[in-house]
Amino acid sequence: MELNKIHNVYFVGIGGIGMSALAKFFIAKGASVSGYDKTPSAVTDSLLKLGVEIIFKEDKSAIVSEVENDKNTLVVYTPAIPSENNILNFFKDNSYKMMKRSEVLGVISRGSFCLAVAGTHGKTTTSALLGHIMSESKTGASAFVGGVMTGYNSNLILGNENVMVVEADEYDRSFMQLSPNIACITSTDADHLDIYGDSSILEKAFIDFAQLLPTDGILITKAELEISEGLKYSINQPCDFYAKDITVKDGKFHFSILTGRGDIYLDVKSNLPGRYNIENTLAAFAMAHQYGLPGEEIVRAIDNFEGIYRRFNMFDFGYKVIVDDYAHHPSEVEVALEAARELFTSKKIAVVFQPHLYSRTRDFENEFAEVLSKFDEVNLLDIYPARELPISGVTSLSLLDKINNKSKKLIAKEEIRSVLKNSNCDVVMMLGAGDISVEIEKLKK
Repeated sequence: MELNKIHNVYFVGIGGIGMSALAKFFIAKGASVSGYDKTPSAVTDSLLKLGVEIIFKEDKSAIVSEVENDKNTLVVYTPAIPSENNILNFFKDNSYKMMKRSEVLGVISRGSFCLAVAGTHGKTTTSALLGHIMSESKTGASAFVGGVMTGYNSNLILGNENVMVVEADEYDRSFMQLSPNIACITSTDADHLDIYGDSSILEKAFIDFAQLLPTDGILITKAELEISEGLKYSINQPCDFYAKDITVKDGKFHFSILTGRGDIYLDVKSNLPGRYNIENTLAAFAMAHQYGLPGEEIVRAIDNFEGIYRRFNMFDFGYKVIVDDYAHHPSEVEVALEAARELFTSKKIAVVFQPHLYSRTRDFENEFAEVLSKFDEVNLLDIYPARELPISGVTSLSLLDKINNKSKKLIAKEEIRSVLKNSNCDVVMMLGAGDISVEIEKLKK
């Protein structure tokens, strides 16, 4: 596929964070872009403002006419779209050229020097920070990120297309389509068991991803992972990239970075909360350093990185502080709470949690119950189904029953505002990967 020869692209599931980045990429290339999604969102709103025509109903008659009549259109789809979807099947039945999102991203990566960030947690922050570091450098870069970067108000950085930063998604083994030159693995915790079935199979998929590197490629992994190959980074033990002397001053983390070859970078500053984000910062530093950027240049870029929407964003309403975070896995909820405890040492902390996917809730019900029990107050929303149909016996109520907390309840979205106003907690964390973000916007208004 020659990207410059594509003039018409239709996205089935255009509201997905990865899909929308590709849509913006093709718009920048001068292509005519349109698409379908199930529901309107902030992501689709941003595309509509760029002139993209989007439909929100499974009615093939609503497909824009130039697509319906042009068999040369490239149709990009996400595996999250159900196989019975009418829009998807219209294109299948009429023999359109169709590619998964990951396949298109793979084509783009093969035409560039690719820095790919993989991991069940941390990959979005790491790839966003790395994209920022690379784009701030004289080299420049483009970046496809699975979150909206605050300083860019986008999930896409357009720059030097010969250097590409890519968030390597393990869902549906998408990252196996990439051609990385430098690859990082941040974590291999069990997730997406609806796809992999077993955590050992997921772990092997990350090993397979690492083997995509060419003979002169560079692998970088968190030192605590059970992966022997590659360079290591850690905040716990000396290794190739090691952070030490970690302190918090004026709301920022300050630390030093030591490299295995003896370089020392003192008083590195990060605006990102939580020690887990120091690990993500180390990963981004290591990748940029191995690419060849001067360490001082990387440190300056780290200091002015503003963060990502829905990654521990804080809003002070005077009588309450609201923390908005995408955490939707027990490990992510755990580190988000740890970060909050570190910032708000003497405050009571409540949570409004929206479980994401029936399968994930089923697979990690005990782990979710354990970590949610650590909050001072627990409020559960119904499970956000996303691409899934209900699973018998898997509900927010069944999860609530396992939570060991005297202050716990199941609430509806319409109750969030009154629940928060009446809570005796000073800090409320709103966590989840579903449409809970819409409720944050309502609270802000």
